Amino acid sequence: MTSALWARAEAYDPYVGRWSRLVARELVRWLRPARNEAWLDVGCGTGALSMVILEDVGVRRLVGIDPSSEYIAQARARIGDPSAKFEVGDAMNLPYKDSTFGYVASGLVLNFVARPQVAVSEMRRVCRRGGTVAAYVWDYAGRMELMRWFWDAAVALDPTAAELDEGRRFPIAHPTPLASLFRDVGLGSVDTLAIEVPTIFSDFDDYWSPFLGGQGPAPSYAMSLDDEHRDRLRDRLRDSLPHARDGSISLVARAWAVRGTV
Repeated sequence: MTSALWARAEAYDPYVGRWSRLVARELVRWLRPARNEAWLDVGCGTGALSMVILEDVGVRRLVGIDPSSEYIAQARARIGDPSAKFEVGDAMNLPYKDSTFGYVASGLVLNFVARPQVAVSEMRRVCRRGGTVAAYVWDYAGRMELMRWFWDAAVALDPTAAELDEGRRFPIAHPTPLASLFRDVGLGSVDTLAIEVPTIFSDFDDYWSPFLGGQGPAPSYAMSLDDEHRDRLRDRLRDSLPHARDGSISLVARAWAVRGTV
């Protein structure tokens, strides 16, 4: 992760980390990776994608890199596989030699990088010839529904919140600009995929509580409000979200994935 809004591991997982693992698994299936290869997970966060790679693919080694020392500590603590190591570093200046990895992947990161073209160029540089570079980002403007419901309610109450809405702020989070980004750095056989996973909340509190963690743009906005305005937002969401008879809330999280070859 590359934003100061993403730093605390204990708040990340309840918010989007638990859903990221589901998307990561679908990405890895889509790549159909060869076994016994070296992998780099760029912006590894707390290790959601790395964990799936280690569980589902026979790797020779895996390196995860992230600018957050807290996230790296969490990834090290939860993943004890001896073939994996996790390091603090910058996606726009990867500390690895050219052609080091067979697979270079990035999950839910590119839209937060100050210069995504530089990051993808670096990903291509450290990937060997014939290797695969891949990434996925949330479909903020569409079916990343837990965020979409939040921002639609927030903007209805406070039009200035539109400036913070990830759907407006991150035009890269769409298949056309993602594919262009990969082609522009010289990657070939570029392809995109919509990955949709269910996000089922046991009740409204299960949905709402992660927004009180202050981790990420939407929770940061929620916690910037005074109690009265935050309660108004909470109540509007409670009234508008689709509830089943048992109180559960079933939404969909869609991510856009992209891949290319060196």
